[in-house]
Amino acid sequence: MEYPSIRRLEERMGYHFRNHYLLECALTHTSFTNEQKIHTLESYERLEFLGDAVLEMVSSAFLYRRYPDKREGEMTKLRSSLVCEPALAHCARELQLEEYIRLGRGEERNGGRQNDSILSDILEATIGAMYLDSGGVEEPQKYIMKYILSDPEGEVMFRDSKSALQEYVQKNGGDVRYELQEESGPNHRMTFRVAAFVGDRELAQGEGRSKKEAEQRAAAAALKRIAEKTDKKTNQCI
Repeated sequence: MEYPSIRRLEERMGYHFRNHYLLECALTHTSFTNEQKIHTLESYERLEFLGDAVLEMVSSAFLYRRYPDKREGEMTKLRSSLVCEPALAHCARELQLEEYIRLGRGEERNGGRQNDSILSDILEATIGAMYLDSGGVEEPQKYIMKYILSDPEGEVMFRDSKSALQEYVQKNGGDVRYELQEESGPNHRMTFRVAAFVGDRELAQGEGRSKKEAEQRAAAAALKRIAEKTDKKTNQCI
């Protein structure tokens, strides 16, 4: 597979590496180094370990300053929601990181390029790489704030859409199910369209770069429609 220019990725990241070897390592899966028998290039794993620590520190400090009235348990729960695997995978797709990951042929065939676990780990690895290259936390912090912590309330609401919709529907004696409607695009950049149903009634549809993301978007769209209908009924009563 041909990979896009790494310069384009740096433009998206908002940071130009002095040592491109670090970024190359961050984008390299162990399946690639094992298959190619490359001993001069590390995989992302050590950088992911470092990036995870940097992300935890930056996100903790951010939440501590932003929510002075929240208790430790509330901040821990909020941080977990913001930096959980699906959330980080979503951010990685926003950066189009999946186009740059070096995967072994077997992992490629198994859909590794769209795997939430791999994408979230690669994102954390790029944070670790940036930390080492820049020699401190200032540049990684800008990167994290732009792509991961830019809208904490909106992200949490989005991540909780499926749970909120299920809770609402169950109160009315129903249950939500999701059906895949369409898959499109090349293997490394697929788009999924999913519909949310209650019984045979379609509530809404959503698109995403993974089935999970599409389901969340369908749930969010359904909740928006429910809220709009509720507002209309309220206004009619007034």
